Amino acid sequence: MWIRSKKPNIRHSTYRQYVGHLEKHLKPFLGDIQINRINYDSVEKFITHSLEHGVSIPTLKKILINLRAIPTYACRKRYIDYNPVRDIEKPKGHSEHDKNEELNILNPKQIRTLLNITKELKYNTLFVAAVMTGMRQGELLGLKWSDFDWFNNQVYVNRTYNHFCFYEPKTKTSKRIIDLAPPLVVQLKKWKLACPPSELELVFPNENRKPMSALNMYNRKFLPALKKAGLRRIRFHDLRHTYASIQIDLGANSKYLQKQMGHSSIKITMDIYGHLMKDVNKEAASRLGEAIFSENSSNLVATNKKGISPYS
Repeated sequence: MWIRSKKPNIRHSTYRQYVGHLEKHLKPFLGDIQINRINYDSVEKFITHSLEHGVSIPTLKKILINLRAIPTYACRKRYIDYNPVRDIEKPKGHSEHDKNEELNILNPKQIRTLLNITKELKYNTLFVAAVMTGMRQGELLGLKWSDFDWFNNQVYVNRTYNHFCFYEPKTKTSKRIIDLAPPLVVQLKKWKLACPPSELELVFPNENRKPMSALNMYNRKFLPALKKAGLRRIRFHDLRHTYASIQIDLGANSKYLQKQMGHSSIKITMDIYGHLMKDVNKEAASRLGEAIFSENSSNLVATNKKGISPYS
């Protein structure tokens, strides 16, 4: 009943995730128990069972969000009076993104190799845009020419295209403005002249001038391009990680990176990419020492209106 009530109001991908949580995890352990018999102990046993059977902590946290929502729905329907999951302490653990090996990043030389063998202007531009904006795949496929501010070299992320539907960005921060590097602006303008007009003004339409299928693009264009370039198999989403890693390597401010990536909090940015910032932080510490103790740094010290340093 709960999953049926959720279906009209959530994205297809979210619905599939919820169904997966129900079928693979919740129903096998709790499915034979009446809703009014589920208590604190049974939920704790479910958590222990899940961890013992290899469910990662980030995944388990997502499952528990759904498990909490089901009794909440039952309370609303007056089937039960109390939601026992509310009192359950969330399992402790780090994000999956803390594992460095999960970031499958291309270096600049590999990016150039990939682009050099991608001769079709549309897909070359798509790959360039992914690497130089950090936009999600659905955001790129949902782009319209009206989203660009050519005067300021920026693009507005106003929608995403997933599972054959257009959606509003998932969060407020996902709806954002991204700065465009001059080479990307040149490439986009070149493609705009060659792009076949479509009713939806799509930047990356398919051959029928309709929204492009992400799966078809990945299997028919992206994977063959990687193979031809002699590169390892990666996800299209890894181009987003590549963008972030290069920005960090160039010394980008973490708050700026958060806004460009559309993360809802700086914590998410740091959870995913914090390990890449270690060398940058060491350099920052060195610069701090030079700023304080170098004779040439006297102008950096703040002074009051009388020109007297507060530290003198």
